[in-house]
Amino acid sequence: MSVAIQSKLPQVGTTIFTVMSQLANEAGAVNLGQGFPDFPMSVELTSLVSKAMQDGFNQYTHMNGYPPLVKALAAKANKLYNASIDPAASITITPGGTYAIYTALTTVLQPGDEVIVFEPAYDCYIPTIELNKAIAVPIQLQYPNYGIPWEEVKSKITSRTRMIMINSPHNPTGAVLSAEDMQILSGIVEGTNIIILSDEVYEHLIFDGIEHQSILKYPHLFERSFVCFSFGKTYHCTGWKLGYCMAPEQLMKEFRKVHQFNCFTCPTPPQVALATYIENEEAYLSLGAAMQTKRDYFRVLMRDTPFTCIPSQGSYFECYSYASFSQLSDKELAIKLTKEFGVATIPVSAFYQNGQDNKVLRFCFAKSEATLEKAVQGLRRL
Repeated sequence: MSVAIQSKLPQVGTTIFTVMSQLANEAGAVNLGQGFPDFPMSVELTSLVSKAMQDGFNQYTHMNGYPPLVKALAAKANKLYNASIDPAASITITPGGTYAIYTALTTVLQPGDEVIVFEPAYDCYIPTIELNKAIAVPIQLQYPNYGIPWEEVKSKITSRTRMIMINSPHNPTGAVLSAEDMQILSGIVEGTNIIILSDEVYEHLIFDGIEHQSILKYPHLFERSFVCFSFGKTYHCTGWKLGYCMAPEQLMKEFRKVHQFNCFTCPTPPQVALATYIENEEAYLSLGAAMQTKRDYFRVLMRDTPFTCIPSQGSYFECYSYASFSQLSDKELAIKLTKEFGVATIPVSAFYQNGQDNKVLRFCFAKSEATLEKAVQGLRRL
């Protein structure tokens, strides 16, 4: 006799990323679905990890993170965003950006709290809100430019609104927030008890000369915010599952109460390596231009297909509409492309709670030129 439990997420199955990647493997398709690079990461950085292990950095480091790395992150935030961050009180290293988001939400939310979420949204947001018995209040970004409808945001604020979640550069669309967006957000939360969770894992993957509008640039916003980052996205090492969270001391103190009873601490060798490698500013300052080159190359290739580009200004991703040539649902077309044309993508409806289908697929262009060429060779047969 099997033991029954009551599911805390009865409507949730396997994530679309796992489903499409598995389908890609089965079909031998090029995987432009899941967001990870297929090109090598820095040899210098991997060598530094090896050196850290050989030098004996193989035991637990501090719960908050390897102290030299935390200090280096505070210095980086000051240089990039003119932010005064206390490394000891306001930074915690986490096993990935998603974990940082989960922990921040779990730290704050009480049953019945409301959280404003912009859709399409990264798939961990709403399940984590619901695990904490809070209520997600989805607001759809304005298609096709995926801007925030701020008047609707204002209309959805209630006495139960506990948090607003923002994500820039945005996954899955590649849209970015402007300085005007940040000013409007500031006006909305001023004088309230609303907390902001800012997902900035793609902070350095921003294009076209646009300046990243980090919460860290706005002290009056940072004082009520958790800001989440990813080493994996910055240094092409997504499999390391290493990120960090920055928050003012009073919020971080509560964050760490949850953190200490979950993972407690993160792997030491890569933290030791990163503490040295982060001194190489060019490695992250040049990232946007390098990834824009890949985006632009993919755009040129895609001109030979019937897809219509919805321009991305950041992240690993660009979305493409197929409304002009097919009325299949985006999930149906994604499966068809994988099985029959050898290219795996992600249907953007998977990022909406209600499955909103605008006939759009998300492509990951953080791949080698050969991979992108092979993928588009298949799409040309459409």
